[in-house]
Amino acid sequence: MDLREGEKLVRLARRAIESHLKGEELKVKGGEPRGVFVTLLKHGELRGCIGFPQPILPLYEGVVEAAKAAAFRDPRFLPLREEELGEVTIEVSVLTKPKPVKPEEVKVGKHGLIVKKGFFSGLLLPQVPVEWGWDREEFLSQTCVKAGLSPLAWKGKDVELYAFTAEVFKEVSPGGKVVRLKLEPEEPEE
Repeated sequence: MDLREGEKLVRLARRAIESHLKGEELKVKGGEPRGVFVTLLKHGELRGCIGFPQPILPLYEGVVEAAKAAAFRDPRFLPLREEELGEVTIEVSVLTKPKPVKPEEVKVGKHGLIVKKGFFSGLLLPQVPVEWGWDREEFLSQTCVKAGLSPLAWKGKDVELYAFTAEVFKEVSPGGKVVRLKLEPEEPEE
């Protein structure tokens, strides 16, 4: 996916939020089914993040739905207010289909992770461990915590691990220039 397409997706996410705030419905069609997440950041701090890890919706529809959910239905935050939108930058992550992975195959800076055990499930996007400076084990542990499991649950035989990659596009400033986020690969172990 090129930068032009990524910019189109970020602009679409912003339009979806603006339309919802005005009480309008934004209808879109097109794009192959892809997993997608939309992240909202207010002054660099998380303000909402919701998406679809599996490719269940056509890409453009998925971006619209994820943007509205991140802005208005993330249970960790109050719904976004119109006056906040000018302070929020938008990030769109387009995912590959998650595939089973062994802990030792996880690569920080390349993979996002899904951890599942019974009814518990947690997901962290590939940019998260890079932003926090985590190594592989910390990434695995934090994904378990996100799932509501103990940090070392990933070592258990009854835990399922899935990895995916993502192309990430984000605004540099609210409504401003869009760039592709460069993820740094983990240094090889000695």
